[in-house]
Parts: sequence; C-alpha cells; structure tokens
Amino acid sequence: MSEIVTYTEQEKYSLIQMDDGKANAVSFDMLAQLGAALDKAEIAGKVVVIAGRPGKFSAGFDLSVMGQGGDAMVKLVAGGGDLARRMLRFPTPVVLAVTGHALAMGAIMLMSADYRIGTAGPYKIGLNEVAIGMTLPYFGVEIARAKLTPSHFDRAVNCGVLYDADGAVDAGYVDEAVDVDQLMNRAIAVAEQLSGINMNAHKGSKDRVRAPLYAALAEAEKLDAESLAELMS
Repeated sequence: MSEIVTYTEQEKYSLIQMDDGKANAVSFDMLAQLGAALDKAEIAGKVVVIAGRPGKFSAGFDLSVMGQGGDAMVKLVAGGGDLARRMLRFPTPVVLAVTGHALAMGAIMLMSADYRIGTAGPYKIGLNEVAIGMTLPYFGVEIARAKLTPSHFDRAVNCGVLYDADGAVDAGYVDEAVDVDQLMNRAIAVAEQLSGINMNAHKGSKDRVRAPLYAALAEAEKLDAESLAELMS
C-alpha cells in the first residue's frame, strides 16, 4: 500500500495530509490510512488539521469502486459513513484546510469537521451525487441537514448545486475563505488558537450540541444498510 496520507505531530496540533497524486478519492486505502492517522491524533490529544493536495481536497468516493456495485461499493459507502461519524465525535477540534475541490464524500468530510477554511480559486464544493446518478446516503442527508444553512439545504442535496469558496461560506460547507497562499497559515493559526481551549469541555459541549445529529445518524445507519441491501438484491 503506497503512502497517501501523512501524519506529523507539531507542538500544538497534529497535521494529517492527504495526497494520492490525483483527485484524493476516498478509496479503501485512503480510509485505512486516514483511520490510522486519526488513531495517532487521538492519542496525541491535540487539535487536528486535515489538508488536501494543491487544487484537490477530495473528489469523493472512488468511482472505480462505486461503478462496480456489489459488496465493494457497500463496504466503501459504509466506511465513508464511519469516517464522518468519527470526525463528528472526535474528542479534539478538527480543522480542515480545504485546498481545492471538495465533492460528494469530500463535501461530507467538510460538514463533519469543527472548523473549515476554503480557498479562493476555480474550485467546486458541494454534493454532486445527483449529477453522477447516485442517491445521497442517509448519513449524508442528515449531516447536510444539520450543517448546511436552511436556505441552501434542498438545493444543495436535491439539485447538486456546487459552490466556490465564498458561496460555500454562505451555504455552510466552510466557515471562511482565504487566498490560496494564506490557507495553511490560517489553518495553523486557527489550530493554535483552539489548542488553548479545554478539550474535555470541548468534547462534552460538542456531544450535547450534536446529540440530535448523533441520534439521526444512528437511524441513518440502519436505513443505509437497508437501501444498499436492496441495490444488491
């Protein structure tokens, strides 16, 4: 397995960088390596910064797997749901440096983090599942319902509207947008600022705020399993 995710621990934060040399597709390798990096970050107990490669944060699920259907597709979608749930429940703040395009599962990752910084440029952010013939998994719907602004929710999910960084701020995918040459410095500055909060209080408050979403995601997990089973029958 080639290294497509790197982990570096700094004084005040842990840095996780995704770079598969292409679109940063959410593949089985990407999920496994992100999981291992998050394991290290959880042990470190520091704020986490996750960054993509220049021009690409993540283009979503690996289409070579999704196109096969069957068990592989089911396993990959389930793995994406597990990643989103883990990010939402992570015990320390998760900051994303959105280095470029963030589509489908990539956009769900954005909505699963605590603070997201987009970058100006010809980049697209959003849930494009309907454009590629995929019904958004229930877990994606519930995360979008909780995180996107109400005026954008229906359009973003049902019509696959895509946004640039400024539009993504209005929609709720990211919290702020900066020039590309400022992105990593800004992400690090946010991480260092968040390193000063009490992590136990952060986790306790986050769990209270997101309790309705956690409950919705528990039900979504059952519904996704049923719907994927129907596709395979």
